[in-house]
Amino acid sequence: MSTLLSVSIALLAGLIMTRFFKPLKLPAVTAYLIAGVLIGPYCMGALGIDGLGFSDHNAVSRLALISEVALGFIAFSIGNEFRMSDLKKTGKQAFVIGIFQALVATLFVDLALFGVHLMMPEKLSVPQLITLGAIATATAPAATLMVVRQYKAKGRLTDLLLPIVALDDAVGLIVFAVSFGIAKTLMTGAVDLFSILVNPLVEIVCSLALGAVMGWVLTQLEKLFNSNTNRLNLTIALVFLTASLSMIDFHVGPVHVSFSSLLVCMMLGTVFCNICPLSEDLMAASDKWTSPLFALFFVISGAELELSVFTDIAIVGIGLVYIIFRSLGKYFGTYASAKVTDCTPEICKYLGITLLPQAGVALGMCTIAMQLGAEGQLIRNITLFAVLIYELFGPICTRWALTKAGDIKPMSDEVKNRRATKLEAAKK
Repeated sequence: MSTLLSVSIALLAGLIMTRFFKPLKLPAVTAYLIAGVLIGPYCMGALGIDGLGFSDHNAVSRLALISEVALGFIAFSIGNEFRMSDLKKTGKQAFVIGIFQALVATLFVDLALFGVHLMMPEKLSVPQLITLGAIATATAPAATLMVVRQYKAKGRLTDLLLPIVALDDAVGLIVFAVSFGIAKTLMTGAVDLFSILVNPLVEIVCSLALGAVMGWVLTQLEKLFNSNTNRLNLTIALVFLTASLSMIDFHVGPVHVSFSSLLVCMMLGTVFCNICPLSEDLMAASDKWTSPLFALFFVISGAELELSVFTDIAIVGIGLVYIIFRSLGKYFGTYASAKVTDCTPEICKYLGITLLPQAGVALGMCTIAMQLGAEGQLIRNITLFAVLIYELFGPICTRWALTKAGDIKPMSDEVKNRRATKLEAAKK
């Protein structure tokens, strides 16, 4: 009962908060996140009243399954952006920009934090700054996708944005694995080539392979049904199954075989949308079904935000350096690579701003960084601080950039008048 009550309170809180935020014209994602903070352990949850909010982070973690499922569907939806017909137009640009901006963000953060290390070596070590630089690659696909959907963004910038966000995950996995392997080597003095080179490549290859197989299976099973309702149910079931399979990990000798749930579900969506003739209709139906699931995901994400990081001045200071230089790296890395690949001036100017949000993938990386022991705790807290800032302000920046680039169109007078007429009729 308590879990069901928590789910209902979270969803209601998120939806009500969007009404308060509507006059401010802020993205629904921001409203959901703030709703999560308000019902989380640091606000209403602190009152200790059952059902009113999350009393502690353990209560929030009981809803982790919802977050896993939501991320699976988010990745599945982004995979739909890898249609071969579209990639022929934007594939080269997305590939170059996706890799270059991630590497530049890492370089900027590494250099900036190395300066902090020289000034305060007792506060920030070289292994810590190398790991944080790798975490800087990660971009949050969930917040970006929600803003695109809410405002029905369409245009050349949006066409590039979603494939870049998807590619960012693969680049981030490789950069993080190599950087974290170097960080562990600096701390222990033992070089582990499997951790640095082999394991990340195995994870990416296995993730893409599993996603491709499941995409083919989904397409074959769709042929058994004539009803669109049954096909939708099958699609949802296969995404559930794929997300659960991606949680499996095991060892083959010294090689650690694991999967990235984001990459697996992205590949599922990519293969499905390219070989199933009914994929567009099913994807559209799936998007409607997942709307409350995504709302829950962001409310839960808001409740998970660790506000206690503000109490440590060192974390706030290092966190601000991380946020500023990651943002500069993302922006200028995107700007330079967009220029080189002959993108339009609007894309060069605004694409980098849409890549600022950071959440799930970065949090997964900082969880792995906890293997560094006491040094990993600082990495976790700085990442939590950055995620808090990026999640609250990133969607606002994304909406602004998409609007300035012309991908979000203002509501036409015709639509405004039609809505006003309906509201007047409803009042009568």
